[in-house]
Amino acid sequence: MAANSRPRPGSIKCDVQILRYRRIVLLAALFSLTAYAGKKNKDDETQVLDLPKDPPMVAIGETSRLVFHVAPLSAKGLLSQQTRDALKAILKANGGAQVVHIRAFVAGSGDLRRVPQIVSEVFTAKKMTLPSVSVVLAGGLPLENAQVAIEAISVGKRDVNRNGLAFVEAASPDELASKLAGAVPVKVSCFVSSLESANAIEARFQSAAVNVVQTQRAPARPGSSCEAVARGGNVRTSRLAFSGTQVAFGPDEKAADLAFQRLDRELGAAGVQPRDVIETRVYALSERSGDLARRIYKGRGPLMIIPFEGVASVDGAFAVDAIAALP
Repeated sequence: MAANSRPRPGSIKCDVQILRYRRIVLLAALFSLTAYAGKKNKDDETQVLDLPKDPPMVAIGETSRLVFHVAPLSAKGLLSQQTRDALKAILKANGGAQVVHIRAFVAGSGDLRRVPQIVSEVFTAKKMTLPSVSVVLAGGLPLENAQVAIEAISVGKRDVNRNGLAFVEAASPDELASKLAGAVPVKVSCFVSSLESANAIEARFQSAAVNVVQTQRAPARPGSSCEAVARGGNVRTSRLAFSGTQVAFGPDEKAADLAFQRLDRELGAAGVQPRDVIETRVYALSERSGDLARRIYKGRGPLMIIPFEGVASVDGAFAVDAIAALP
């Protein structure tokens, strides 16, 4: 029995081969797991997306080639989708030309800060230069469930403003029509206390891109104020600069002064001198904040103050942007 219990030489050799085979399989499995883990980590790293860049505070375009568009209103989806659809419509209307400035009026409960982010995402995806962006909260728009109205200024392929441009200060629709007598308006923006007059305003300025916005849900005073851009005017410099909105973070003089200082600094970095500013626009949340802005501005140039529902900060008293001429 003891002799029979001895392992045979052939079986020992077989067991050694099996052990070697198992060792090779184990090493191969460990190598595969290590390689997979390394590949997974590498893939995980590529999934980290860069944050969208902030739009520039000032953008510049050639005066003779500037074109103006107002995106059609949409009631489809919420703020993000409507913003993307409006930008798509703008790029289709201008033939994919470079957009230098976007002004967005948001209605409803959407976050105003999403608009510049979406602008950045859309233009970055198309590898286009980012425009400056102005954004404020309005009281309402002339289409039910519409949450954003977007105006755009683009640099077209042809010279269409050989005789310059005129930036007509805000006035009542009747007064604006009188001021525009003989001129060719290309864009009209009307800020109204009630949307009942929207259709009449659009019909009156039908040769231009028209945007009608109810400024506040419960305006303190009734009325309509319209501003315009027309072909043929005293602005004949080779370039125009458009700033985005700066917010006054607080209802006091210090906050107001800081907002104008930031605006001046950004314009100065773009080569704009104080005398070059054509128009400064203040979007004020109250009559008091409008008076504050007027007092701090100290008559440095044309100033338009319009009451609005809100700005891109819960602490904001007003927002301000500007248009300036450059040689």
